[in-house]
Amino acid sequence: MFTAIIADDEPHLAKYLQDRLNSLWPELEIAGIARNGAEAMRLIDDAAPDIAFLDIRMPGLTGLEVAARIDRRTHVVFVTAYDQYAVDAFENEAADYLLKPVADERLQRTIARLKKRLAKGEMPGPVSELVARIAASLPGAIGHSYLRWIRASAGESVRQIPVEEVLFFRAQDKYVTVVTRESESLIRTALAELVLQLDPNEFWQIHRATIVNVSRIAATRRDVAGHTLIKLRDHAAELQVSRAFAHLFRQM
Repeated sequence: MFTAIIADDEPHLAKYLQDRLNSLWPELEIAGIARNGAEAMRLIDDAAPDIAFLDIRMPGLTGLEVAARIDRRTHVVFVTAYDQYAVDAFENEAADYLLKPVADERLQRTIARLKKRLAKGEMPGPVSELVARIAASLPGAIGHSYLRWIRASAGESVRQIPVEEVLFFRAQDKYVTVVTRESESLIRTALAELVLQLDPNEFWQIHRATIVNVSRIAATRRDVAGHTLIKLRDHAAELQVSRAFAHLFRQM
């Protein structure tokens, strides 16, 4: 029996990954779940797992720093919200990656790759170069910071909106609507590009057309069709969460 640990500072995402692993790879034993990098290091030292699923961004030690410190016994799978960096960085397959929200199809491919490597007794590949490349390219690295202001059109004027005042972003046709407590404005930035510029701890994509400010969520509920709906503070509208992102709210 092979063992694994999961490290993610968002408990509901860690639990979701554990549940999917239990379903798709029931023979894999989850030796523990860490809430930060320091806990992950202790778990790895104690359990000596075959696999470590590491969130790239965690408080204290990041998943990248943990990966750089563990020995060559443990296969690393990075979990990230930044697909454009993952695609570029993981070309040499020194380690594998999963994109948030984790999809079963992608997880199954990762499991198949891990089973093949473990069955052959392959040692994990060196990750130091990979770690350095990801660290240099991620949002938040030196020279790269998250958006603090949004320049948006409101009628004939252009407004400078602090991102913390944004309730949610919604894609409509060629534009994205920026909704605050007081107003709605338009920007031309594509939602897929915008989500990479926002702090993922503060803004969650909940639908292919919607990004919400997590701090402005007042409550969630399920409708008769089983859809998750979000009620915001200071706004009358409810936002629907698509099934692909519903797992983000299962522990709320």
